[in-house]
Parts: sequence; C-alpha cells; structure tokens
Amino acid sequence: MLKLDSNQWNLVYNVFSFGLISMLACTIYTLVSQQRVLAKYRNALVMSSMVTFIAGYHYLRIFNSFNESSKDMVVNVSGAQGSFNEAYRYVDWLLTVPLLLVEVIAVLALAKEVSRSLIMRLVPASAAMIALGYPGEVSADKGTAILFGVLSTIPFIYILYVLFVELGKSLDRQPEGVAATVGRLRLLLVATWGVYPISYILGMNPATDMTVAGQQFVGVQVGYTIADILAKCVFGLTILKIARMKSLAEGMKEDH
Repeated sequence: MLKLDSNQWNLVYNVFSFGLISMLACTIYTLVSQQRVLAKYRNALVMSSMVTFIAGYHYLRIFNSFNESSKDMVVNVSGAQGSFNEAYRYVDWLLTVPLLLVEVIAVLALAKEVSRSLIMRLVPASAAMIALGYPGEVSADKGTAILFGVLSTIPFIYILYVLFVELGKSLDRQPEGVAATVGRLRLLLVATWGVYPISYILGMNPATDMTVAGQQFVGVQVGYTIADILAKCVFGLTILKIARMKSLAEGMKEDH
C-alpha cells in the first residue's frame, strides 16, 4: 500500500487524464489529415493513428485501475486482484513500439526489399526489448530487475544501430529537409525512450519508507506518461510533417 498526499494523488490522476486525452486527440487529428498527403504515405498515418488509439485505450484502463485501486489516497500496489495494474503499460508498448518503428519505414517509402529488411529486424528487436523489460519491472528482487534491465538493453542498442546506421544509408535520396527531419525524429525517439530506463531504475529500488515509496510511484508514473506522450503523439505529428513534406515535394498542391 502507498499513502499519497493530496498533491501527489491529484498529480498522478491529472497526468493519466492528460495522457488519455492527448492520445485520443492525436488519433483524431492524424485520421482527418489523411487527405493532406499522397496515397502512398497514408499507411504511415494509419499506423500513427493506431499507435495513439491503442495507447489511448490502455490509458483509459490505467486511469480506471488507478481510481479503483485507490481509497482515501492510499494506492494498492500489492499485485493482488484490485491493485494498480502496471501490466497495461507493457501490453501497450508491446503493440505500439513496433508500430512506431514501422511508421518511420512507411513514411520514407523505401524500396520494398529495403523496407522488408528493416522491418524484419526492427519489429522482433522491439518486441524482445519490451518482453525482457516486464519481468524486471514487476520483480521485487533487485538482482532480477538488474538482469532483465540489462537484457532488454541489448535489443535497444541493436535498434539504435539499425535506425542510425542502416536507415541512415537511405536518407540521402530523400527530398530536401526530409533527412534533417528524420534525423530529429530519431533523436526524439532516443530522448523519449531514455526516460523509460530512468523510470525503470526509480522503481527498481523499492523504499521501505511510505513517503519515499509514494514519491517513487509518482515519479515513475509521471515519467512514463510524459515519455509516452512525446514518443507517440509528438512522434506521430512529426511523421505527418514528413509525409506532408514528401507529398509537396512530389507535386501535391498546398492546401489553404
């Protein structure tokens, strides 16, 4: 059980609410923006909408789980039935992280062989990264948490290699400005994904003091949610920007 003060409880409540509405708003915006890009780039926007829709659904579940596991600002995190369910995040990431990476490949409209090669490497690596992180997240044993944290870092490093080395080879053939935007997109991905291990480490050292434990819980939930908004909403809007830039470069008329 975690005892939160009113400011802490309201902060977590409002951050979850903000995460939920951000995902839903971004889903609607990317869906209605389909006609602003050429047909061959619309798959990337569909995947972006899928990412934020899936995340929005899971934020609804997280939001409800937080409310249902709380009574008088005491949050049940025991892992038993009726406690706060952290697994919703990992189910969300298992579905959305591979889609995030496929979005990048889809919006660049690379040759089929190149796209297939990148996808066949990035998707399994991203799934392995999430699957290996979950046992450490839920384990009360620090050694287990460290072990799985290290194991999940291996596919993460491989993903960075593919994004920055393999994908980088394909950017020279992109229209002016697109390569620079993709470069910023990759940096955004690294920066936002960097928040996750920080939050993971915060939760890896459970405090015995109730006040400190409450602070850790708040830090982890706020950190994860902010990272999710940046990695999904801002990422998706950048994908839309790239699709728009490429469409205009290929002759699509500017809308007014």
